[in-house]
Amino acid sequence: MRTDVPEDRFAVGSVVRGRPGRGGDEKNYTVTAARQHAGRLLLSLAEVSDRTAADALRGTLFLIDSADVDSGDDPDEFYDHELEGVEVTTIEGERVGVVGSVLHLPANDLLAVKTADGREVLVPFVREIVPTVGLDGIVIDPPDGLLDVGES
Repeated sequence: MRTDVPEDRFAVGSVVRGRPGRGGDEKNYTVTAARQHAGRLLLSLAEVSDRTAADALRGTLFLIDSADVDSGDDPDEFYDHELEGVEVTTIEGERVGVVGSVLHLPANDLLAVKTADGREVLVPFVREIVPTVGLDGIVIDPPDGLLDVGES
C-alpha cells in the first residue's frame, strides 16, 4: 500500500477508482468497511458482493483524484503523478528525457524515463544516482552504461 494517510483514503464512504491489474476499464468503488489484518488493509466495497468478485480484483490498483491530494510541507517529498512529465537531465546538462512513471519495487524505486528516441530507461531512484529532484527538473548522475541500455 502506497498512500499518505490510509485511514483517510479508505474511510467508510470514500470512493476510490480501481484500475484492474490485468487490463479492463477503471471503475469507482465505495468503501463500506476497512481494517488492518496481518499487515494488510482489508476492504469491503459496496460494489463487490461475494468472494468471487473480490478475487477478481486481485492486482487492482486503487487510485484517488490528484485534486484530493495535499502536496504536503516537505519539499523533498513528491507523489508519483507529480513527477510524471518532469524533464530529466544529466549533471553535465545533457537532456535524457521525461519521467513516464515511477515504479515501486522491493529493492528500490525506479524512474521510467522516456527518451527522445522512444526508448525507456529505468533509473534507480536513489540519491547516489538521482541527486536532485524537483518539479522543475530532475538531475541524474548515471553510472557508465545506464543510458546505453536498449541502444543498438
